Amino acid sequence: MTTKLATVGCGEHATGSHGPAFALYAARHPGTRLAGCCDLDPGKAERYRAQFGFARAYTDMRKMLDAERPDAVSLVVPVERTGELAGLILEWGFPLLLEKPPGRTVAEVDRMIAAAGGIVHQVAFNRRFAPLVRVQHVRYEMARVDRRDPDFSTTAIHGVDAVRFLAGSDYAEVRFRYQPLAGVGPGVVNVFLDAVMESGVTAQLGFCPLAGVVVERATLHARDHTFELHLGIWDSVDAPGRVRHFEHGRLHREVAGDSVAERDAPFVHGGFYGEYESFLVALREGRPPSPSLEEARQSVAVMECMRERRNEYHA
Repeated sequence: MTTKLATVGCGEHATGSHGPAFALYAARHPGTRLAGCCDLDPGKAERYRAQFGFARAYTDMRKMLDAERPDAVSLVVPVERTGELAGLILEWGFPLLLEKPPGRTVAEVDRMIAAAGGIVHQVAFNRRFAPLVRVQHVRYEMARVDRRDPDFSTTAIHGVDAVRFLAGSDYAEVRFRYQPLAGVGPGVVNVFLDAVMESGVTAQLGFCPLAGVVVERATLHARDHTFELHLGIWDSVDAPGRVRHFEHGRLHREVAGDSVAERDAPFVHGGFYGEYESFLVALREGRPPSPSLEEARQSVAVMECMRERRNEYHA
């Protein structure tokens, strides 16, 4: 059985993470056909096609979908366009894997949920599919270098969602604290979150866009047990990452990222390959992929609070 795939968006992020995942999936699953890739920039579309093995390049999304009739579509575009384009793809009836955040506001997500109806879809929260995250299932720390974005929330949503997944529970309430970075740029802040999950687990999150190092780390404390997760994504000093499990004050188990990842590559360690495999296996087996837009909704709600500099979130 042949599975035809198409993708919309051939920019830097798509080229660095999604394209390699497509190519590896197609190599491992001989029935996969990379039918078409689309970008408004014809040069980007053609380079993406040639680099990752797609059959044809397009500059018009509707023309590509009408011509190829793919079994599934991947959408990797700026967040400002995600809601509009995802809504169209879902309304046209194509199963969809869409980049996160799936929208800038809860209202945008709700419109996509309405457009989806019963169409199969998955939000690409890749941290959920990072091999090390799958090993252990919460203080979460995200630091970047020289990120002067006035709105860092669309990056911070990765950590917001990862804590929900690691804790196995939704947020009950969150309190926000903002630390303006004077002289750096308008709206640039460090953001710290104290959260209580519905399960009673407490979590602390810190998002520091102008730190001296790129890291994503989580600490989970339970009775007599502590888990430390260092994700080895991008150019992190923690690459390829590790998980350490302490019990009664002693190291019980340590797992290195390169021992659980099938390939020592950033797009594998970061969960990009895993999210494609999870989505396409679910599609093939006729079961709902996860996380859906409904499941992603709360992560967007917390992100929206952060962008609007609110002090509290209550479920």
